Amino acid sequence: METFSLKNGMLVGVASAATQIEGGELDHSWMDWYQKGRIADGSSPARANDHYNRWEEDAKLMRELNIRVYRLGVEWARIEPQEGKFDEDVIEHYISEIELLKSYGIEVLVTLHHFTNPMWFETKGAFEKKENTAYFIRFTEKVVSAFGLLVNEYITINEPNVYAVNGYFFGVWPPGEKSFFKTVRVMSVLAAVHIEAYQKIHSLRKQMGFEDTKVSFANHVRVFAPQDPDKAAHRFFAGLNERFFQGALSKAMYTGVIKFPISKIGNVKKGQYCDFIAMNYYTRSTVSGLGDGVKQGAPVNDLGWEIYPQGILECAAMLHKISPLPIYITENGTCDNTDEFRCLYIYEHLKALCESDLPIARYYHWCFCDNFEWVEGESARFGIVHIDYETQSRRVKKSGMFFRDLILANGVDEALYDEYIKGAQYRTSRAE
Repeated sequence: METFSLKNGMLVGVASAATQIEGGELDHSWMDWYQKGRIADGSSPARANDHYNRWEEDAKLMRELNIRVYRLGVEWARIEPQEGKFDEDVIEHYISEIELLKSYGIEVLVTLHHFTNPMWFETKGAFEKKENTAYFIRFTEKVVSAFGLLVNEYITINEPNVYAVNGYFFGVWPPGEKSFFKTVRVMSVLAAVHIEAYQKIHSLRKQMGFEDTKVSFANHVRVFAPQDPDKAAHRFFAGLNERFFQGALSKAMYTGVIKFPISKIGNVKKGQYCDFIAMNYYTRSTVSGLGDGVKQGAPVNDLGWEIYPQGILECAAMLHKISPLPIYITENGTCDNTDEFRCLYIYEHLKALCESDLPIARYYHWCFCDNFEWVEGESARFGIVHIDYETQSRRVKKSGMFFRDLILANGVDEALYDEYIKGAQYRTSRAE
């Protein structure tokens, strides 16, 4: 069947990260990385989408696109620009933004940490040191206390494995380290800080009289496949990559069960440290050793990532087996700079989810607007809304109209399929 309906009660929306959209000359790790000349196209996070000043315009646009849920990130470096000094005006700004979104019927999931550190925290060693986690817990307490009744759902840490691997193993993200030991150390500290933040958020909101608290971390997972399934070495490295990149860390952060290579930091006990599975899924890695790779002949996006819709089910099932909880797809999207195949990508991934027996409760497309895409800068477009960075004008793409109509129709009927999907195909692929 070409058509499908959203699961009963399933909510669909979009996601973003503060550093990627807000703009502003802030003293944080990604501004420092830009100043060191480490952004591919030379663009600066100081420009981004100017969302910090255009938030009302963007909120209205979300309402026009029928967005039901929004994953919103707050910027630690903006809220606490100097150690121990919080900017109350910034906190009030976020409160106003959340109030407006909720007045439009858009529920907000708040992300506390999405890759970016204030430079005062970065220079202390950030999450390499367990003692530094007290600073993040203090920040968490400040934000959760301020938001009070407005927000009952939180993401503590976004993609701790990507943060650790890119920043400390491959050295392509700040702070630019290349150390297996430091990578594992950072993953272990992040597992501990998530668990502490989970407990802190629940405790704070209980003290405020709120019982409806939901907390998780955004877990970046992918399928690891052997380049040659007939070769034992390739199968071994597929399993090793999976364990080192996501398997052991997932168990630690969901359940407090610590297994190699994660080490126990502090007094972590076995338990349940997520109230829902928050899963970010983009691609499959085909490997023959330690590292990443792409299957030959597979369809790929504009960054060369394989497009593998079945993988979203494989990964969701794997996480659900660890913790049988409701599943939020907190990121899923693709780099398609000309918006030629994004409709097909969204359709195939959502259809796979909705036809499964997994408890999929939310789907957040990554992302709402094109934005500052980390080391790729402004050169990689993931949004359903086009941004002209020179003028900051917004224009809804064809994929944005498809997304709007899909939400309104509660799925994809024959008319939507014929209008947006029929005849579509992935534009690029690798030759055999």
